[in-house]
This record gives sequence, structure tokens and C-alpha cells, in this order.
Amino acid sequence: MDGRPRRHHAPPAAIDPEDPASLRTNRQGMVRMRGKTDKGRRWHQEVDMELAVTLVKEKAAVVVNRYTIRRLFSNKDFKRFILDRDKYTCYFCGSYGDTIDHLLPRAKGGHTTPLNCVCACNLCNQSKAAMDADEFIHSGIPEWNAAHQAELLALEIQETGLE
Repeated sequence: MDGRPRRHHAPPAAIDPEDPASLRTNRQGMVRMRGKTDKGRRWHQEVDMELAVTLVKEKAAVVVNRYTIRRLFSNKDFKRFILDRDKYTCYFCGSYGDTIDHLLPRAKGGHTTPLNCVCACNLCNQSKAAMDADEFIHSGIPEWNAAHQAELLALEIQETGLE
């Protein structure tokens, strides 16, 4: 021993990947977000703390370290995840759906996260536009869309039966 006091370094605390409380901003006040494109290429960008926390809370990203989050899905994988999760059934009218819709529209501050996105048929997705989900459901349009889809299916069956 050389007489100097020894410093005891505590091992870094383990970071819970699903807990946004461990996140810190860098000197510019931002959090680094990284992910992969549909083709597998890596990307990164800086996002504000509020968005980083939202993405982690809504299961779209995980905490890598105190300054970095990682997106869990590429765009293509995200769409496939939502459609499979919802079994290709429109959240609003119950017919076949193959598009993704935001419950709280992006125009009103919603994000593309698993908790905010649902499967929707094209007709409901177009009809809903920038309405939030409750507003759209109470408008009566989903019932009309379901009836319209049933009519279109009946016409399609008639046309194929006549040929």
C-alpha cells in the first residue's frame, strides 16, 4: 500500500430498458434516438426529452443508456406488428383492415406507437381523417362504413356469380 486512500467505485446502476426515468439529456438538451430502416440500415437523430419519454412509455422504444433510446420497429415491421396484433380487423367497423390509423391523430399531437395505432379499413381511415377516435366513433360513420362494406361485398359476390 502506498498510503493513499482507495476510491471505491460503485458499479453503474443497471438501467431498466422500459423505465424512462433514467434518461438524461446531452449538453444540447436532447436525447439520441437510433434505429434501423426497412432495409436494415442504421440511423440516428436527436429528439427532445418529452418525445423520448413518450416513445419509451408507449412501447415504441427502449432505453439503451442514460442518453440514448432505440426504436423497436422499422416502419415496415411496425405496420406488420399492428396488423397482426389486430388480426387485420378494422378497429372502428370490424371489417377487413389493411391500413394503420392513429387513435390520437399526429395532427393533434399523437405519436406512431403501439398504444396509439390500430388497424383500420381504408374507408374508415379516410373518413376519420384528423378526428380523434372517440369523436369518430360517436359520429356514426363507422356503422355506415360497415354497412357500406357489406353492400360492396354482396355486389362483388353477385358480379362473380353472374359471370
